Formats: sequence, C-alpha cells, structure tokens
Amino acid sequence: MAESIADAVARALEADVVDTTALEGGQIGSVHRVELADGSSVVAKTGETPLEVEAFMLEALASESELPVPEVYHTDSDLLVLEYVPGTTDHGPAAARDAADHLTRLHGVEAEAFGFERDTLTGPVRQPNPWTDSWIAFYRDQRLAHAAELALESGSLSPSLAKRLETLSSELEELLSEPAASALIHGDVWTTNVLSRDGGVTAFLDPATYYAHPEIELAYIDWTGTFGEPFFERYRERRGIEAGFFERRRYVYRLYPLLVHVHLFGGQYGRRLEATLERLGY
Repeated sequence: MAESIADAVARALEADVVDTTALEGGQIGSVHRVELADGSSVVAKTGETPLEVEAFMLEALASESELPVPEVYHTDSDLLVLEYVPGTTDHGPAAARDAADHLTRLHGVEAEAFGFERDTLTGPVRQPNPWTDSWIAFYRDQRLAHAAELALESGSLSPSLAKRLETLSSELEELLSEPAASALIHGDVWTTNVLSRDGGVTAFLDPATYYAHPEIELAYIDWTGTFGEPFFERYRERRGIEAGFFERRRYVYRLYPLLVHVHLFGGQYGRRLEATLERLGY
C-alpha cells in the first residue's frame, strides 16, 4: 500500500498512532500490532488477498455463533483493522480441551445445505460455496476437483496424480458418509490461527468458513497437529466421533488441504499427496 501502516490506520480509525510492531502470520501480506494514543491496540493487516472476504467471514462467525473471534473495526481493499486479542500460539492440554468445547458449539450451528452465502478463501485460494444438498458431491466438486484444477493449471500437480485423484473422487460415496446435518466450521484451525491464555482460547483467527461435514474440521486439526489427544477426547465426549474417522476418512479429508498446498508451494506436498493416495489404495 502507498501509505505507511501507521498513516493508514490513523486515517481509517481517525485516531493518533504512537507505534507499530510487526507480528507473525504475515506470509500472504503483513500483520502489525498498532498502538494508539489512547492506550489501546489494534491489529492491522495488508496484502493482496481480498481483505473484505476475511472481514465477512469473521463477522459471519460473530453473528452466527459464539466462537471467539476478533471484532472488525475497518475494512477496505487494502487494509483490515481488527481488535487486538492477547494470547499465545503455544497451546497446552487445557487450551486444547477449551478449543474442543468451542468447536463443538460451533458445529452445532446448522444450515439446510452445504456451502455458504458467498465464496470464501483459504489463505489466498478461493473456495467456491454454491449451496449443495449432498456433502459428498460438494466435497468432490467444490473442494477436490476445484483445488486439483488450480494445481494442474499452475503446473504443480502431475497429470498422473490428478488421474489417481479422479479415480478416488469417482468412488467417494464408498469412502465418505453424509452427515445428519451441515455444520458451520472455522475451516483453518491450525496453531497460529488460535490464541490462548491461562488454559483458555482467547480467539480464533483467519477463518476459511462455510457449512460442511464437521469431520473435515477435525481432519484438518489432525493433519496440522494443532491439537492432540486432549482435544479429540473432549470433542468425542461432547459431540462424538463416528467409527472409521481416524482409520480412513481423515485421510480422505486431508487431500483437500494437501491439494491447496501443492498448488501454492509444490515440492514436498506433492509427495505427501501421493503418499496419502497410496494409503487410501489409489
């Protein structure tokens, strides 16, 4: 952006800025803690990713659920100003159990179909969200096929791996099950997108939200290693986890973030995608 972070925030909030500090989490753009003259702090984000989509997702989670997310103070094409929420990304067992409590409540928010009222983002990648009655069809067409097409177009996914993925997708009804209802998910719960303090979660950041099968959220948490057994034990107590998830379905749901990472980064993620397909017998 043409003006400095300090000047942009001062203009947006009509407030005096006294200091700015770069924060972690700015792989796509930049993230700063901005201290104001009144003693308060805000978080300012800039970058090429459409920031209004992140603002929309945060406001949707705030209005549709009780999930703790930062309040949106300002958004425009190249600046997003959020509430500053204190916390660490080093999460112990107590924070993991608290996260499970929050997510079981979030997953209790239901819709009549799968998708969302508009397309959302996972990182810089668009997530198509047309309302779809079948979860399996939604996951096949709007997640696996969409991400595979992006990775093929970028040259990071080989045609041979794409063909193996296509074979799996044609047999998806045998690998997945339809949930009783769709569930609102955060969509990007990994370590640096969760803040905790004194054993409790203070905020969930950077969502990639839509209505889905809640197992895709659990599979992502498992894949990223964000939380371990204390999280899954508590989630199982509160909501239940159906048999077969850890043995097989988590690997089917792992394919989507792997494809996104293949598209964005290539390299090791292509090998991890191939290993996951082999584990599933494809």
